[in-house]
Amino acid sequence: MNGQLGRGINFGNALDALGDGPELPLDERYFDEVAEAGFDTVRLPVRWSAHAGAAPPYAIDPAFSRRVDAAVGTALDRGLQVVVDVHHYHELCAAPDEQLPRFLALWRQIAGRYAGHSGQLCFELLNEPRGQLTAARWNAVLAEALAVVRAADPGRRVIIGPAEMNGPEALSALEVPDDGHLIATIHYYAPFEFTHQGAGWVPGAGRWLGRTWGGAADEDAVRADLAGVAAWGRERRLPLFIGEFGAFSAADTISRARWTAFVRAEAERLGMSWAYWEFGTDFGAFDLERAAWREPLRQALLGGEEADGRAR
Repeated sequence: MNGQLGRGINFGNALDALGDGPELPLDERYFDEVAEAGFDTVRLPVRWSAHAGAAPPYAIDPAFSRRVDAAVGTALDRGLQVVVDVHHYHELCAAPDEQLPRFLALWRQIAGRYAGHSGQLCFELLNEPRGQLTAARWNAVLAEALAVVRAADPGRRVIIGPAEMNGPEALSALEVPDDGHLIATIHYYAPFEFTHQGAGWVPGAGRWLGRTWGGAADEDAVRADLAGVAAWGRERRLPLFIGEFGAFSAADTISRARWTAFVRAEAERLGMSWAYWEFGTDFGAFDLERAAWREPLRQALLGGEEADGRAR
């Protein structure tokens, strides 16, 4: 299952956007670019909670569902694997007891809608649980959400991740349900002061500007982090998917490419699939204005001739 996910990229700031930041238009040509470059997977972050009723039955807006359908169908038509998640459900993280019925209702609708789709589509229960959705609370919520999905779709691949924003350090507290169709995920943005330097939504990130990456100590830190993740997966016989990793555009290009290539190579060496964050906005590997890949990042993710051969 995990091998099919392989090498992926996030279409972030598209179906999860609310007009309060950069936005990615989901043009069909971008799916073509991803498939032709040699990626295997598109991860589609979806802010379902911003397009659903606030009271029972918590119905998802049909027009928004059709937008998601179009993106899923466009990706599947190009032979890509697709990950659909619940993204930016901040209200659930702030008040899990109050929001749990709505969260389960969202998954009841999503799972039922896509139950007939091919196995190329998989679900991710929640992006980056945090706040009041502590590890213990998330473990209970996760189990309930998975049961809702299984009632509609017993064999669908489902991706689960730990609390604390899917951080690797939180994996030890993740309780994995007894289910033969699960993939575990983490997000990797270490060192944060490098990957998020200059990011406007991170307090104090301007102080990190100019930080580079690439020395032996930097590489050793990544090796140690990902080795720990891989060991956790082996102990549980659970495949691993790095659902997000990337460096913000304020970092210098050489360091960004070096970090990206190293994380990608370590993930693959350890048998993990991955999806870069993200396609075409502030972490983007693709330049929308030039309608071309940022070549250092494309090569960091896919290489040159070797990746071209792999894609074909």
